[in-house]
Amino acid sequence: MILVVSQLLFYFFIIPPLSYGTDTLNANQSVSGNQTLVSLDGNFEMGFFKPGKSPNYYIGIWYKKVSTRTIVWVANRETPISDTSSSKLKLMDGNLVLLDESNIQIWSTNMISTTTPASVVLDDDGNLVLRYGSNISSPPIWQSFDHPTHTLLPGMKLLYNKPTNTKQVISSWKTIENPAPGLFSLEIDQDRKQFVVMWNRSVQYWTSGSWDGQIFSLIPEIRLNYIYKFSYVDNGNESYFTYNISDSSIISRLILDVSGQIQQMSWFESDKQWALFWSQPHEVCDIYGGCGPFGVCNSQMLPSCNCLTGFEPRSPSDWNLGSFSDGCVRKSVLNCSFKIKKPTFVLSYFKEISLSAFPENEGQQLDESECSSACLDYCLCNAYTFISSICLHWNRESLNNISLELLSNVTYLDKIYIKVSSSDNRKNNTKVLIAGIVSGCLGLVFLCSIGVILYRRMKRQDRGVLSEEDRKGLDVPFYEFKRILSATENFSLANKLGQGGFGPVYKGTFPEGAEMAVKRLSSRSKQGLKEFKNEVLLIAKLQHRNLIRLLGYSMKNHEMILLYEYMPNKSLDHFIFDRKLCMRLDWALRFDIIMGIARGLLYLHQDSRLRIIHRDLKASNVLLDEYMNPKISDFGLAKIVKGRDTNDDRTRVVGTYGYMAPEYALNGFFSVKSDVFSLGVVVLEMISGKRNTGYYHNKEAFSLISYAWSLWREQKPLDLLDPALAESCNSIEVLRCMIIGLLCVQEDPQDRPTMTGVLGMLGMDIESLPDPKEPAFVSKTRVRSLPSYVSESEINQLTITEVEGR
Repeated sequence: MILVVSQLLFYFFIIPPLSYGTDTLNANQSVSGNQTLVSLDGNFEMGFFKPGKSPNYYIGIWYKKVSTRTIVWVANRETPISDTSSSKLKLMDGNLVLLDESNIQIWSTNMISTTTPASVVLDDDGNLVLRYGSNISSPPIWQSFDHPTHTLLPGMKLLYNKPTNTKQVISSWKTIENPAPGLFSLEIDQDRKQFVVMWNRSVQYWTSGSWDGQIFSLIPEIRLNYIYKFSYVDNGNESYFTYNISDSSIISRLILDVSGQIQQMSWFESDKQWALFWSQPHEVCDIYGGCGPFGVCNSQMLPSCNCLTGFEPRSPSDWNLGSFSDGCVRKSVLNCSFKIKKPTFVLSYFKEISLSAFPENEGQQLDESECSSACLDYCLCNAYTFISSICLHWNRESLNNISLELLSNVTYLDKIYIKVSSSDNRKNNTKVLIAGIVSGCLGLVFLCSIGVILYRRMKRQDRGVLSEEDRKGLDVPFYEFKRILSATENFSLANKLGQGGFGPVYKGTFPEGAEMAVKRLSSRSKQGLKEFKNEVLLIAKLQHRNLIRLLGYSMKNHEMILLYEYMPNKSLDHFIFDRKLCMRLDWALRFDIIMGIARGLLYLHQDSRLRIIHRDLKASNVLLDEYMNPKISDFGLAKIVKGRDTNDDRTRVVGTYGYMAPEYALNGFFSVKSDVFSLGVVVLEMISGKRNTGYYHNKEAFSLISYAWSLWREQKPLDLLDPALAESCNSIEVLRCMIIGLLCVQEDPQDRPTMTGVLGMLGMDIESLPDPKEPAFVSKTRVRSLPSYVSESEINQLTITEVEGR
């Protein structure tokens, strides 16, 4: 008893307690319970945490200044503890160790044991550093930056060590409530000077492309280094990828998500949430094994993964947390007494995911009935397909996604038939029969008494996204969903005009002969719902010849439909970036289009009843009617500014790379001058026929803006001209538009003209125009040996939006 008391007195009075808010852990100190380490300037905090509703605790590092706790590093990923009060993180034998409630060591820095005193410091960059002694200038003997988990912070290295032939690996969490390593990993491919994403450390499904001294060839996001500075270092000892942020006030992280996507995210405190800056692969259905065995991927739905008929999630709890890689299992085990359900689903070829990715036989020359019978007769056959008289069988689980994406360039479809248990079929049939009887009885009993009430309730539900107040004064009609189905022939592929960020667009032909563009949204997308309400309530109030007209809307259960005037010539980018179609746009027509866009923006900024900032003006959002008149479209991201206020407002960053003003891209501040910047980019693209995010060979430029500025300074402005305009151009007008374009993209918003000024300058003499100042996003270093304009191919226009995706 005396011994126990003496030990307690020693613990409480001899061992110095951990000071609250300190950044350093010294010998004889420990972290337990709610105690934490906090970096010197309060950027990061370290202690015990519990992810979500999990009963387990882990030692981790998170952002101190982010109101939503966001973990960036975890020590004991695979060995959680259940009691924090009796568990300790402490220094022992020169190592940082974690002891559980039974005083058993479950995690350690695993350095050589020593009696030399050591200390641990949490730095302001998020790095946890173990040193001998307390001198911060001493070299680290261990640091968390060398042992990343699922996050790459600015300044961290994703490294390959050449002498030891070892590499650092970033691995996804298993689920959002389980930080154990998941199936997806990010690592360096030192042979090709790139980094790759792997499934199960064995299947590479995405690559950054090789580093050429300035960029990774397959990541268009890093071409604009105005926010993030990416670099790749290769020397005799190591190869590594890293990045930094130009503005230290920006809180950002690069993670490998549980979905298998790389995501670059920035924190917006005003919105209390992380905004997605870019992600790779762009399509979730491009992620190998993302939906697991017998999972079906459809990126237009939320969630994107579903199980085939007759199958259910292997782990319903993981599935509900958004982790689908464990896939699906049969509801009933096959007992070789089964039937084929025809057709289970339709599969089209989708990028690298094809039928040949996982069949078990090389194909046999059989007719379809023989192919079906052969699969039925073989117990291990899970599925078959029949392509051009070739029979293919699948005997094992498919670890890759079965994608339901339909590409516009696919002219044929093939059916794949999945074998399902006879018992499942009987169960399904019984359920359908019972449900039919019950529904029929209820319908007979209540049809007469509550039919009218149900009808009215249905109407209110269909229109329920918009409140009664919203619909007051709404001048556009409501269309019955069945009319839209008929007009689009049930949304057939033959009528599909394209695919927008919020869903597909179809051509609809109505009985009275009217043609409309039918934009199909989904209420499952939070951002889609916002866009829907924004466009219905906003565009309906706008009337201008250079703005797209909203002709109607519809809502039915989860379906949300917008109907616009039909633009037979599609969008502006369809012409100016195509080496053949661009010939149809001579200079006179391009100048008229520039004037039309400017008039449309002037109306939004000054002349409409509502003062509106578009926030996503770009060539693809300018549509052309049958006479090639431009009409600004896509107001889902637009903002209304009260009165004549033009002051900046801070918000989450939404829009498209290459068209965003610097004050908006860096800090989320936007104004009418943000639209002016976007117009300047479009004008320069109209002159050059090249995207702002394109490559420029042997020029001190990484974008069209910096290329145009270099030509202006070299007094060679007409070198910017699209060769397709050589015969039709008016050199005075071209030079005038180039000057105006450069004035619009100046770095300081106050230096940019208003839209009133732009319209005035389009009619001025060149001598009357002011000289432009240096634009935003001008490259400071020479780009060495950049490839030429990539065979005129189009660079991805990456849209920045919320995590939900756009």
